Amino acid sequence: MTDIAQSILAINVNAKFTVFAEDASAVVWLESTTPISEADILAKQKELQTAYDNNAYQRSRAEAYPSIADQLDDIYHNGVDEWKKTIKAVKDKYPKE
Repeated sequence: MTDIAQSILAINVNAKFTVFAEDASAVVWLESTTPISEADILAKQKELQTAYDNNAYQRSRAEAYPSIADQLDDIYHNGVDEWKKTIKAVKDKYPKE
């Protein structure tokens, strides 16, 4: 889950603050940082979480792909067409949604 601090920094990268217990209503703004409304923070958190959830296939693929060294070895020994089959199998297992 995307946390409150990530959400605040996505709105204002220069914000200085302290947040308690992941509660958007319990943010202490520091060093004259202009406060961001709780509604705006929660909306940004939802937006970031949706983006994260929508990219789950990318994280799954990254874990499932062979290392670059193994991929290059596969190309060298078996050719590009066999390498493509290996990559396609991962893409088919974790399709874009």
